[in-house]
Amino acid sequence: MRHPILSLVIAVAAAGLLIVPLTAHHEITAKFDPTKTTTLKGIVTNVDWANPHVHLFVNVGTGTSLVNWAVELESVVDLQRAGYKRDTVKPGDSVTVEGIAARDGSKQVWGNSVVLATGNKRVFNIPEEAPARAAAPAAPTPRWPDGKPRLGPVTGTTGYWAKPSASILMETGANVRANKNGLLANLADAPKLAPFQPWARDLFELRQRNRLADDPQYLYCLPPGGPRQFQGANGVQFIEDKEHQRIFVFVGSVDRNWRLIYLDGRQQVGQVRGDADNPLYYGRAVGKWEGDSLVVDTKGFNEKFWFSNGGLPHTDKLHLVEKFTRTDTNTLKYEVTIDDVGAYTKPWTAGWNMTWMANEELPVFFCQDNRP
Repeated sequence: MRHPILSLVIAVAAAGLLIVPLTAHHEITAKFDPTKTTTLKGIVTNVDWANPHVHLFVNVGTGTSLVNWAVELESVVDLQRAGYKRDTVKPGDSVTVEGIAARDGSKQVWGNSVVLATGNKRVFNIPEEAPARAAAPAAPTPRWPDGKPRLGPVTGTTGYWAKPSASILMETGANVRANKNGLLANLADAPKLAPFQPWARDLFELRQRNRLADDPQYLYCLPPGGPRQFQGANGVQFIEDKEHQRIFVFVGSVDRNWRLIYLDGRQQVGQVRGDADNPLYYGRAVGKWEGDSLVVDTKGFNEKFWFSNGGLPHTDKLHLVEKFTRTDTNTLKYEVTIDDVGAYTKPWTAGWNMTWMANEELPVFFCQDNRP
């Protein structure tokens, strides 16, 4: 179990004010410095059209001063949603890039603006907040023949849950602003998020001051266990296997992995010749229906992942009780009780809503696409 860290935290705590960043699938200001802007003009040599981030490679300069720069952009998923394609920009195209420089001084920039010389056309721009699409009128909650609510799509349709109403895990009643990656607008608000033990609060503040640079979900493509799976950019999809009394929860972010919720009344222990002695990223989940709500009890987590956006700590003593309620066709209410005697002083609750993305499939996003 991770434990008191804390001379290092005190040193880092003096490092300065938290910068409210641009947003992406992870916190780009850990890698790029918003105070160091730069403009590049050159010829595209390659387009790396892959997740988690698309890259353009651009030759800048001439002769012996020619340098190849990497321009980092949003993900394939986000760029495709905005109408762009692999061949929107091609090798040989002349471009002007305005962006922010890499903190380590390498020849990399985050592309805030990419303009094609032909037609002076700006490309790869994504609005900070996409226009809300018109949702179908909320119909009554769809149900199975046995009367239980459907958490997934009705037969013959597609859809998944996304657009969480909160971007960070915080105790019910707290009012703290954070961006969609979980980076706080004001670091002084950190103690309001949860009933931290001192070491856990200090570790959380360290992760925030480091601009989430140590997030294992993006460094190593590790799964978003715990409540974090329900705040990912690419949503989740429930597949209900009624015959075997289990539910698959497919996760659209990171590497499109999945967890299992068993409804067959089994004991909450590991499987023989399986995970009996192996703590898991998603834990061991057993569920039951209480009226129109699915209540899921989960234990057996490992400590290798961040269980929330923004980096709230947890230990292997983490115990979650999650409650899923589909209040109508378009809305899934998620409520969770967090009980972790290793990191927090008492159990605490949080919750938010998710929106049904009708007639869409879970996005194809694989964190390791363009990683070594």
